[in-house]
Amino acid sequence: MGFFEICKLALEILHSVKQMKMSTIEKIQEDVLVEEQVGINNEIVLYNDDVNTFDHVIDTLIRVCNHTPEQAEQCAILVHYKGQCTVKTGSFDELKPQCTQLLEAGLSAEII
Repeated sequence: MGFFEICKLALEILHSVKQMKMSTIEKIQEDVLVEEQVGINNEIVLYNDDVNTFDHVIDTLIRVCNHTPEQAEQCAILVHYKGQCTVKTGSFDELKPQCTQLLEAGLSAEII
């Protein structure tokens, strides 16, 4: 085997190694994305009650969940007519203090 054939073979091997490294990197990135998606798989569900006013629910969602007024109003309407509504999604650690604040404000909510 001549010098040029050896060089060509070496380049092919390097190219193959590079492809394997890239596919490994892509696989790791994919695994990280899946783990991130699994980590935000929790949600705060707000339930209807016969006690709180629309204004109180809307104001609380704006304050606690950082909803826009329109978003908070839509959630309040859904809760009223459907009995429940997901008002926030995220990791459990992110949602826990928000759910606690909703409960402290007298709303019925849970993390699922």
